[in-house]
Amino acid sequence: MENNNFITNLEETVKKSCEIDNEYYEKFDVKRGLRNKDKTGVLAGLTNIGDVIGYKKEGDRVVPVPGRLIYRGIDIEDLANGFLADQRHGFDETVYLLLTGKLPSKEELFQFTFQMTQLRRLPDSFIKDMILSMKGRDVLNMLSRSILGLYTLDPRSDEISLKNMIAQTLNIIAKFPTIIAYSYQAMSHAYQGKTLSIRYPSTVMSTAENFLYLIKGGDSRYTKLEADLLDLALILHAEHGGGNNSTFTMRVTSSSETDVYSAITAAIGSIKGPLHGGANIKVLEMMEDMKRNVSNWKDEKEVEEYLIKILNKKVNDFTGKIYGIGHAVYTVSDPRAILLRIRARDLAAEKNKIDEFELYELVESMAPRVFAEFKGSGPDSKVCINVDFYSGFVYSCIGIPKELFTPLFAMARVSGWCTHRIEELMSSAKRIIRPSYKGVYPPQKYIPMKDRL
Repeated sequence: MENNNFITNLEETVKKSCEIDNEYYEKFDVKRGLRNKDKTGVLAGLTNIGDVIGYKKEGDRVVPVPGRLIYRGIDIEDLANGFLADQRHGFDETVYLLLTGKLPSKEELFQFTFQMTQLRRLPDSFIKDMILSMKGRDVLNMLSRSILGLYTLDPRSDEISLKNMIAQTLNIIAKFPTIIAYSYQAMSHAYQGKTLSIRYPSTVMSTAENFLYLIKGGDSRYTKLEADLLDLALILHAEHGGGNNSTFTMRVTSSSETDVYSAITAAIGSIKGPLHGGANIKVLEMMEDMKRNVSNWKDEKEVEEYLIKILNKKVNDFTGKIYGIGHAVYTVSDPRAILLRIRARDLAAEKNKIDEFELYELVESMAPRVFAEFKGSGPDSKVCINVDFYSGFVYSCIGIPKELFTPLFAMARVSGWCTHRIEELMSSAKRIIRPSYKGVYPPQKYIPMKDRL
């Protein structure tokens, strides 16, 4: 590391050079965060892949509506409930739908799933050199370098023909769970003293079952319901339109025609940021603090008082944030949270955690109102529970370590990332994404070295 005094001396100068008067943003009508003044997103592109609906525009008014998430024209509720009715896992079928735009026939799904299972395994030398020997304290960081490592194994790594992009997409999606599981095993062994268990991926299990097998062992170490809930979580996180931060990152980098491995690494970097991924861990920590400090989990008044204390920065992490509520698009409801909550009750019953689950439900019912009363009327006061509110609870019930929560998000979303990349590069309207930034630093003259202070 650099000398601390040297860095400290630079700090104030660098900080000052980054300051921009907020008046400039108004003067030049800058859409900060690519958001309009009414908090809706700036329309930056069109996509056939997914749609996220949480409001409608009526003239200049933004009207909250129940949330909908649509994959290739199919409502996520219909998709998830269809798999549930058939009593089968649906993540692979969801990948097929996102990639092709249609639901597969029974034979097409069999062939697709078979192909994906054959691609799960990593070369032994890759496991040893890239994952086990190069230690890492963060699973997403290890995932990033491993994805870049796959570039070296691909003889057509830079080719962007459609056929090659499809082949790369299937290979990457299939290997993601294996890389994540092995990275966790290596990290927990090196830094937590846990047993190192490297298992070859199954060629007959579903994606959810295979992942639980890789991190836990044989099927006696996880239940059918655990696998079912993980499959549902993967389906719900697979796609979320083109405007979320990581998918937009994928489209921006892909628009330069860089290779898929570099683009995915950029998207992983985005999801690693605490403002995009990791919110479910914050929810879990908040709820743990609530359980310690609320004596009666069924007492609405006591729970409400605790939520008000959170907003007043008096408890938990003192940020004033009730984690798991609010979303950039959803206002009335997040359909993913609803679907996950329904099945989470069954899992809570299996794990004897119904009292804890009902505390979550109580917070869900109260937090939006408490938040609205605290904020007062305004466009920011209408909020709902989002999917992160329940996903951390579900993962903890399954026995998945916190270190894997955000990597699981990436494991699901990589299917959406890769599909958006293909759409970006195959579009007849393709252009490199290049917005404008206006320079506002005040003019200054060059001063010869001999005259500088």
